[in-house]
Amino acid sequence: MQSEGRRAFLRGRRAPSSPWERFYTRLRNTVAGNVTMLETGSDRKAARLDLKQPTDVHHALALCREHGVCLALEGVPGTASQPGPVLWVRPGRDLAACRRMEPGGSRWFVQPGCLLGELEAAGLTAFAGLPEHLTVAAWLADRNSCNWSTGHTAASGVVHASALLSDGTSVSLGAFSADNRKALDTLRLQTLIPALFTLSSSPEAAVCAERYDWPARYRLDALMPAPGTTLNLAHLLLGHGGDLAWLEWVVIDERLADPAAGAAALPELPWADMAGYEGESGYSDYEGGSGPCEQVNLARAAQDVDAAMKRLFDPDGVFPHPGQLL
Repeated sequence: MQSEGRRAFLRGRRAPSSPWERFYTRLRNTVAGNVTMLETGSDRKAARLDLKQPTDVHHALALCREHGVCLALEGVPGTASQPGPVLWVRPGRDLAACRRMEPGGSRWFVQPGCLLGELEAAGLTAFAGLPEHLTVAAWLADRNSCNWSTGHTAASGVVHASALLSDGTSVSLGAFSADNRKALDTLRLQTLIPALFTLSSSPEAAVCAERYDWPARYRLDALMPAPGTTLNLAHLLLGHGGDLAWLEWVVIDERLADPAAGAAALPELPWADMAGYEGESGYSDYEGGSGPCEQVNLARAAQDVDAAMKRLFDPDGVFPHPGQLL
């Protein structure tokens, strides 16, 4: 009597019968990390990838783009749920390095799978008291943990970051000035960053910038630093929710880091009153004050800023859409 394994060998492997199965099979055959199918309780397909090496996420992103699968960072509090198939990516223990860049120096190279508790144990005492179980990737993506006051994103301590954008381009983000041309060393950045500066000069951004607490989801105020602080493009990723890019690694300066200050309460805006709002309505009726009209205008401005940033960073919608909350 032949075993099932023997019969399967003689017949050959069954070809994947659906687009999702083809995606799943190709992913498992391409990456070094572990890939598992997830039970969702619905007909929506989902899988998890535990990264083994940095190139895994590059391969996964290319396949997600090809097959129309959303690539989502796992572990972000209050993360988004998507209507279509999702690949949840977890930066595991193989991508958890945390080390000083120079002996006795204040700058640390940190990979996305490093836990906040490990940062503290390694010597970054500013992270004491923060949730020890959160990965650095989840902490930097969590808007609730990145609520430094408007223009004061330097208090994150982040001085440099590498990010994988939706088109597969890896970009280096750091300090930026008129004399620093190296900051825009890829064609994608040469298009993206000027467009973001244009957005930061818009009436919508001006409405948001008047608030002590930055009201939008994405930190466009990184391009509007407070006097005496350096403009840093890496701060555009603070609180990004996994919606804009994939964080590959980050450099944190312990002399600047004040992560506890970023855990302030988010501003309360009438988001519920904006159901179905699609942006770009204009704010000519904004007259200041503190009444309901000002709050609605502020909510509209924040939503327009977020929608514009999402389109600029992720025009094809490879990463999660922020409007679809669990």
